[in-house]
Amino acid sequence: MADDALFEFLHMEIVSHVYKEQASRADIDKERVSCVSALESMGFRVGQGLIERFTKDSPTFKDDLDIMKFLCKDFWTNIFRKQVDNLRTNHQGTYVLQDNKFSLLTQLSNGKQYLEEAPKFLAFSCGLIRGALSNLGLESVVTAEVSLMPSCKFQVVIQKT
Repeated sequence: MADDALFEFLHMEIVSHVYKEQASRADIDKERVSCVSALESMGFRVGQGLIERFTKDSPTFKDDLDIMKFLCKDFWTNIFRKQVDNLRTNHQGTYVLQDNKFSLLTQLSNGKQYLEEAPKFLAFSCGLIRGALSNLGLESVVTAEVSLMPSCKFQVVIQKT
């Protein structure tokens, strides 16, 4: 449990550092986009590295759904100490991962008080998912949505080539 707290604290400090670094710049809208992009890029690289480690002893995956199931069970458990609560798909390349108690949001609030602050705490996780999928051969677009803290939904759209 102590390592969970350390990961959460490190994540909060990374977000804080990226936003403080950009605060000296003038344009607030560009600042927000640049910060989210920087956090997403960091998450992408971490996701690529972690998925290599987690899949080294796994058999190959049959299809996209098998990859998403692995991501929701094993990958999520290794990082957040719990499985995704719900995985939905339209069987056309769109998946929705729902986590009803997302660990990186639990420290903020259990209501709507900090709802507008949530996206900056989800950018790293979106990159984490996208990086993991990229290393497994799936190019994707990952977005996150929060309607009530600490619950969130990640929408993953697999890009068909």
